[in-house]
Amino acid sequence: MIHSDVPTPPSETSEEQLGKATAALTRAPVVQVALDSLVLGHSPRQVAQDISHVQVLADVPEQLPPVIVHRATMRVIDGVHRVHATRLLGRGDIAVKFFEGDADDAFLLAVRLNVRHGMPLSLAERRAAAERIITTHPSWSDRSVASVAGLSAKTVAAMRRRSTEETPQSNIRVGRDGRVRPLSAASGRLKASQILTSRPDVTLREVAAEAGISIGTAHDVRVRMEKGLDPVPAGRAREIRRPGEDRTASPPPPGGIGAIRSRHRLLSRDPALKYSTHGRRLLQVIGVTLLDEGDWSRALEAVPAHWLTTIAELANHCAEQWSRLAAEAENRSRRSA
Repeated sequence: MIHSDVPTPPSETSEEQLGKATAALTRAPVVQVALDSLVLGHSPRQVAQDISHVQVLADVPEQLPPVIVHRATMRVIDGVHRVHATRLLGRGDIAVKFFEGDADDAFLLAVRLNVRHGMPLSLAERRAAAERIITTHPSWSDRSVASVAGLSAKTVAAMRRRSTEETPQSNIRVGRDGRVRPLSAASGRLKASQILTSRPDVTLREVAAEAGISIGTAHDVRVRMEKGLDPVPAGRAREIRRPGEDRTASPPPPGGIGAIRSRHRLLSRDPALKYSTHGRRLLQVIGVTLLDEGDWSRALEAVPAHWLTTIAELANHCAEQWSRLAAEAENRSRRSA
């Protein structure tokens, strides 16, 4: 993660920090690096290379600008076509500027740079990049995602609305100025009550940071809970639920696919899961398998008869894997109790 004094959610870089990192590249030293040491791939471009563009670059008499490389992985962030052009000219090395940061930040920078110069990303590539940013940086505001991906905020908002429970969601947004703002004070209070219940010794500062609320609000939530009161005052209760969406954070009653899906949505809001790669992957896998009986029956109708036995074998294998996961989770729960 790019370091800054601006408070942001755990493991997330703000657009302001990304802008500072981009500006810092202008001052970064240029070094010569062997072409064979560079890694191409994981680019926001969906087409590996444009041969005609490579030839145009190879014919440029002046020295091309240095490429930007992620130092930790040696992946080319910006300048893949320049790498191909240099290789076409038979050269063994190329001018490079290194970017310091994690893989998600490297992708953000790649998108930001490739929508502004050279051969711009196509609309499809920009939309695909925005979808990835919404997943890796769920707290970013629509305007922040739009600014980096080269889209309109309205387009990003529509993409976010179409996202399913497989995509991590957040009850806060980080604006373009890097400031954290809650989507709803009521949802922030409910998140704070969950944190205080599960971790009684947590500090108010930690509660405020995770729930996206002020320290004063976190203190008020704790006082209300100690008095046996609802963490959300009656006047704010209406903020919790809006037409067409479930904003509550209270555990649903057990039983039924609807209740199970509600638990999955609650689980998806936990920062410990949604801000970690393995946690997000687990949430996505669970979300994909949350189908009711009718969904399974309709899915099987599309399977040719000669594949039904294979489907049954695969399903049984998956069931065994899930049973092992459930057993290990229950064992860890008992050990931590």
